[in-house]
Amino acid sequence: MTAVALGLLIPLLGTVLGSAFVFFMNGEMPERVQKSLLGFASGVMVAASVWSLLIPAMEMEEAKGAWAVLPAAMGFLLGIGFLLLIDELTPHLHIGTDTPEGPRSHLSRTAMLALAVTIHNLPEGMAVGVVLAGAEGGGAGLSVAGALAVSIGIAIQNIPEGAIISMPMRAAGNSKWRSFVIGSLSGVVEPIGGLAVVLLAALMTPALPYLLAFAAGAMFYVVVEELIPEASSGHHSNLSTIGFAIGFVLMMVLDVVMG
Repeated sequence: MTAVALGLLIPLLGTVLGSAFVFFMNGEMPERVQKSLLGFASGVMVAASVWSLLIPAMEMEEAKGAWAVLPAAMGFLLGIGFLLLIDELTPHLHIGTDTPEGPRSHLSRTAMLALAVTIHNLPEGMAVGVVLAGAEGGGAGLSVAGALAVSIGIAIQNIPEGAIISMPMRAAGNSKWRSFVIGSLSGVVEPIGGLAVVLLAALMTPALPYLLAFAAGAMFYVVVEELIPEASSGHHSNLSTIGFAIGFVLMMVLDVVMG
């Protein structure tokens, strides 16, 4: 149980640490740095989705032969669809834009920014939760050490995410403490979402392959819908591609070495 609690909290600590950058840096985050960090976060999420979620989902069903891929395929598509639905039904505003997405509402700019970050962070919490649940239940290809590797990987990519959230809020006129608190709170949804998945998986053990792939689909949605477009906007640069490669390899190595 201690490993589960630790695994759920580590990503939140990464967000808090990244949000604290607002106390040491003035002005807006340089575009080159932001592109590099967005690429890095994308690489971590893609690698975690493949090595820690999709491959174990298929390994759990390997007795079905060629049909072992079916739960992973269905879960992946359901994860994409779930995030797409939330994206359409939730009013939110992405950092760096002035046009809200989702249904019209009277929410403040800060509230809509917070909702956008919540949509972004939910799949990460789900991914950590489902891997921890699989490791606790002795799922094929899943270990507690491997689950903690996923948690650490998500925490590492949450450090730049926390900075990307808190620093623009400071540049928009918010105080350093307000920017730090909002940036830190953006990560609270991760342990909450992770705990919900842990409890759900404990009740639905046969559905674990679907849940693993579902989390992978949700994370891929965030990468394709948000991170890559944001990293590619503005002046052309290869920095996001380099950041992606570093993040991907780091997460792959963490999963293989610790798993």
